[in-house]
Amino acid sequence: MRYRKLSSDGDYVFGAGKNDFLVNSPEAVAQAILTRLKLWLGEWFADTTDGTGWSQSIIGKHSKNLYELTLRQRVLETQGVVNIIGFQSSLNPDTRHLTVSMTVNTIYGEAYLNRDLTA
Repeated sequence: MRYRKLSSDGDYVFGAGKNDFLVNSPEAVAQAILTRLKLWLGEWFADTTDGTGWSQSIIGKHSKNLYELTLRQRVLETQGVVNIIGFQSSLNPDTRHLTVSMTVNTIYGEAYLNRDLTA
C-alpha cells in the first residue's frame, strides 16, 4: 500500500521524492481511513457512489448508533484494515463538529487515529 503524505494543513506533500509517501505501514492505512471518512458521498466525479454518507446519516438529527455504524462500516471497508479495536466519537449536531478516536488493527500493525472531522 502506498499513500501520499499529507501536510499538517491537509495538503499533499511534494518535493522529497520517495519520502513523500507512506508505504506498507499502519500510518498509510490511517491516512487512507482519514481521507475516506472526509470524502462525501457523491463528491468524487469519477465514482459518485463512493464516499461517506455525511448528509444521509451523520449530520443533523440522526442517532449516535446510525452515524457510528456508518463510520465503522466505512473504516472496515478501507484497504488494509483487519478490524477495529477501539472506537469513540462525539458529535455536536448544531456545530457539525465530529471528533473520532480509534485504534485499528491493520495488516501492518496497529494504527491510531484521533481527528476532528468538521462537516
